[in-house]
Amino acid sequence: MAGRRSPGVSRMRSARLLLLAASSSLVLSLVALPAVAVSQAQPAIVAQAAAQPSDPWAQAASDIPADANVRFGVLSNGMQYAILHNATPAGQASFRLRIDAGSLMENEDQLGLAHFMEHMAFNGTTNIPENELLRILERLGLAFGADTNAFTSFDQTAYLLELPRTNDETVDASLRIMREQVSEALMAPDAVDAERGVIEGEERMRNTPQMRVIKTQLGLLASGQRLANRLPIGDLNIIRTAPRERFVEFYNAYYRPNRATFIAVGDFDVEVMEGKVRAAFESWTSNTMDGPDPDLGQVAARGPETRILVEPGIQSSVEINWIRPPDLDPDTVAERRENMIRYLGLAVLTRRLGELARADNPPFVSANAANATVFDSLSAGSVQASFNPGGLTRALETIEQEQRRLVQFGITETELQREIIDNRTRLQNAVTAAATRSTPALANGLLGAANDGNVFASPATSLNLFNATVEGLTPDQVTAAVRPVFEGQGPLVMVTSPVAIEGGETAVTAALEASRQVVVTARADEAALEWPYTDFGTPTQPSARTEIADLGVTRVDFPNGVRLFVKPTDFRDNQILVNVRTGIGELALPTDRVTAMTLANSVMGPGGTSKLTVDQLTRVLSGKTYSVNASLLTDAYSLNGATRPEDLQLEMQVLTAYMVDPGLRAAPFERARSQFPAQLAQLRATPGGVLGRDLGELISSGDQRDATPTEEQIAAMSIEEIRAGVTEGRAHGPIDIVMVGDITVDDAIASVANTFGALPDRGAQAEPLPGSDVRHFPAPSTEPVQLKHEGPGEQAIGLIGWATTDAIDDKLESRQLAILNAVIQLRLNEEVREKLGISYGPGSAATSSSVFPDYGFQLMLAETRPENLPVLFTAFDSIAASLREVPISEDELLRARAPLVESLRRSQADNGYWVSQLVAAGRKPGTFDEIRSNVSDLESTTSADIQRLARQYLTADKAWRLTITSDNPAAPAAAAAPAQ
Repeated sequence: MAGRRSPGVSRMRSARLLLLAASSSLVLSLVALPAVAVSQAQPAIVAQAAAQPSDPWAQAASDIPADANVRFGVLSNGMQYAILHNATPAGQASFRLRIDAGSLMENEDQLGLAHFMEHMAFNGTTNIPENELLRILERLGLAFGADTNAFTSFDQTAYLLELPRTNDETVDASLRIMREQVSEALMAPDAVDAERGVIEGEERMRNTPQMRVIKTQLGLLASGQRLANRLPIGDLNIIRTAPRERFVEFYNAYYRPNRATFIAVGDFDVEVMEGKVRAAFESWTSNTMDGPDPDLGQVAARGPETRILVEPGIQSSVEINWIRPPDLDPDTVAERRENMIRYLGLAVLTRRLGELARADNPPFVSANAANATVFDSLSAGSVQASFNPGGLTRALETIEQEQRRLVQFGITETELQREIIDNRTRLQNAVTAAATRSTPALANGLLGAANDGNVFASPATSLNLFNATVEGLTPDQVTAAVRPVFEGQGPLVMVTSPVAIEGGETAVTAALEASRQVVVTARADEAALEWPYTDFGTPTQPSARTEIADLGVTRVDFPNGVRLFVKPTDFRDNQILVNVRTGIGELALPTDRVTAMTLANSVMGPGGTSKLTVDQLTRVLSGKTYSVNASLLTDAYSLNGATRPEDLQLEMQVLTAYMVDPGLRAAPFERARSQFPAQLAQLRATPGGVLGRDLGELISSGDQRDATPTEEQIAAMSIEEIRAGVTEGRAHGPIDIVMVGDITVDDAIASVANTFGALPDRGAQAEPLPGSDVRHFPAPSTEPVQLKHEGPGEQAIGLIGWATTDAIDDKLESRQLAILNAVIQLRLNEEVREKLGISYGPGSAATSSSVFPDYGFQLMLAETRPENLPVLFTAFDSIAASLREVPISEDELLRARAPLVESLRRSQADNGYWVSQLVAAGRKPGTFDEIRSNVSDLESTTSADIQRLARQYLTADKAWRLTITSDNPAAPAAAAAPAQ
């Protein structure tokens, strides 16, 4: 059953099949919520968690103990709750309110109403007028989208709040609003009618090739089952015409306390919060019949079957699936052991496939193996590969034969131990960092556990379960656990391609059958490896050390030109973030032509070092916590890493090796180049893709460093150009290193002294090429620049922009412009989304360059129907005019400014914020003063400042306009699949 499942029902979802869980939301994107989470450290596993027999939480029927730090409970009306104190970040909280109902619960005449109902919960309640709900939260510092959100999936609807404070005012107002949403929604007929256009806009925006892939995939895997016809966006005809009574029917049936779960995680007193939750929700009752749990259907007998979706703009891919009845076993020690053993085997297969993808002349771009139970409807084992057009047969043969090779010959002891060591390290790190995990992540983990019927266990319990599982585990046992994944109904083959497949489904079926006749042999053993990067020269001692006491930062200078900035924090136990920068980046590149350095980021990281490929690095460093990301930036080359205290020295060795001995290999270059034509085709398929492809070049007035290359330009590039550019670009100038996190200054100095500090003198910084440090926003235009996409004719984008200023010497005005941008976003939500109803997600963006003098811009944009573009631009112009002519109210200023201030304060309790703030400290003496004034600059901004900026920049004669419409306006809307 997809409704009130039996306690402890566990559902494991693969990365591939998470596509099926893409959810409707109130913002353009929604980060997938983790299916399993962990909490505070616990003693070893105990026999059975104490719980009442009627307790609906999963631990009541499991031998896995729930995290003792979470207070689980059930109100007298049947509503579940979970409350957890967590002070990371301090003074903040995350609320989640889950309704155990999604699109699977809809009747045939309600398709789309679960998601529509989610929208209506924000459109007026008995005691909170329409539009006032969001304004109350904005005044408290919650931004729409970032802090106030919701989503609808197949099996649940959830409302999410991120509270910047846990004082009574904020908590009480948030609880009151969430209670009203689920028990007092008005669904006024005029509000329903106004929202229809917003929902239609969301469907239009999500009507992409990728969503049509999901619809086709569901139709193949869940043929004859309810899941195949229940995408949350629903049926547009129903959305356009459903009467209010149909909304009320769904709301009364499923928005009820026995289907609700409230989750609160944050820096508060648990006893006090529990009392507030009871006061807010215990009086909630329902006088109507509980909605029925749907019949999800049975997995039917299936033979081999192939489905091909030809869709311009999609990634070429092939997936082989084996379908079985869903695994609905409760979440128990035995079940987790079984799942973990299976997972280890699939991890080995996925690693093997990944190594093939990173080899010379690879058979595919990427590939993986997975096993998942999908929304209680079916279980599927799969192997999948994405490939370049024309590579179907080779990709299909490779994944089929690698899957069969593992099943036939099994995994090796070396492979098994690598997965065990890496997973144990991850779990040990979770135990060490348990006390300082993120509040939103914990709230999302509890939400996922509630939805999936899993026990929310502590990191220590998860580690103990893992160790008990792998003790004495043999490769043969793992292989035996994996074999059933590739058995069942089918195989069902799904192929996606932007061009027709020669021979169609018959040819694909024949290719699969031919591959199955090929004899496979066991893999050769891997050669032993050693870590070769331990000596970079004679360690040096610092030449200077300076304390910036009020910021908790220490600057350390080394004789060779290395500058180290260290900030010890207690934000995250066991986490150290490292950033290394040198050179002048793209300032050394010409502005009038595209160069091969466009692909540098695709080579520097994936290329490994000269002595070790990326795959060899992961093998030799198995069990270590390190990472590396290499990037070419506008004004520097950057290396980023994350580690733990015990592996800091190794992390610095890895980063130094990437700097001085990079593996700028041809394989990742050729892989990136071969993918580019397909990527360009994908960008052409949607207006958003075209915007991403062309906007950078347009708003930089033709600067080719921001241009997307053509196929011809990509074909002419060479790896030698990248090698020369990266080697020369990183050879000169000071090296700035930032370390933030669970670290001491002395340990930071020691780790640099024998790595970067031991390198030869860096010499002077290179000078930018003439003209490379200048950039201009395009000149105003009376007629918009017109771009074309190749998607449905109903999709269009309108954009307007104005030149503003930089953030180089004085950030005050750029910070005031950020508040102006927030005001514009409020106006766009109210005017374009709510009043006009012509766009689901209108947006604003403000940028002030920290590199190019006098360069910055303010944008407004929205996706809409092409016939609505004139109305859209009129709205843009009207918003700009009103900001110039009439001072904004103090209430609107508060609603724009408060979320920015609270978001900044929240960021200041995160290591990543301090890395981003300190990276410029070596090159820009005023950096520390800018950090100090960040909050005060925002708080001191006035209504008069906003009007002054609007009058200075947002004038009609300075506006630049852009439209993106379909190159195929006759493309029927009916071709679009329902989207979430």
